[in-house]
Amino acid sequence: MKVIVVDDEQHARIRLKRLLENLTINDVDVFDRSVYALEFARKNRVDVAFLDIEMPEMSGVELAKALKSTNKSINVIFCTGYSQYLQDAIDLHASGYLLKPAEQASVKKALDNLLHPIEYEKQKFYAKTFGNFDFLVDGVPLHFKRSKSKEMLAYLISIRGASANRKELIAVLFGDKYDKQTQDYLTKIYKDLIESLDSVGAEKIVRKGFNTYSVNTALFSCDLYDYDKGDPNAINAYKGEFMSQYEWGII
Repeated sequence: MKVIVVDDEQHARIRLKRLLENLTINDVDVFDRSVYALEFARKNRVDVAFLDIEMPEMSGVELAKALKSTNKSINVIFCTGYSQYLQDAIDLHASGYLLKPAEQASVKKALDNLLHPIEYEKQKFYAKTFGNFDFLVDGVPLHFKRSKSKEMLAYLISIRGASANRKELIAVLFGDKYDKQTQDYLTKIYKDLIESLDSVGAEKIVRKGFNTYSVNTALFSCDLYDYDKGDPNAINAYKGEFMSQYEWGII
């Protein structure tokens, strides 16, 4: 789900972005001016737009009209401190109208009842972990320049969104050889991994923190995660083999 937040008040932008992240929605871009948001939306797919209404240059209502002229299926959710614009929201077929300060429950409710349901992009990306590991894009395995880049992604997926530090990754990928050479090589592997994912629009699946790496499990589908949820199809698909090409592969 691609989300933008537009509000000229910094604290409001930060608060709403944090609420969305708490709902595991991490593909969020924030803007303090309507013109910047509109320019972004004209170049990128946007599923949901959270808009303040009273803003300089272009109001949230005007921005909503402009966004809808660009993308008829965009879901507009107004988040404002004023109730008198409700009729404007209705006339624009908005997906929601939240009064500030928005609470997480109201944000979730609005997202659960979007006027234009989203075909989640994560369905485009699929991690196959049973048997040999592959990362599929529209059913086609993604090619990696380095086999270790693919293995790094596989390991991060196997730990289900948890973070792995550099030392842990080097131990997995190279054994216990933790030195400058392996550290430099890990940097190259990560760079190749991001370039490979970026080539298909999946670069945000891998997240880098301070000396740590993880995957955003909300951005792709995975047979392992379905198995964990008790999905019958995933349970039947598991035949005792997990990421078979890697020595560390175990559920």
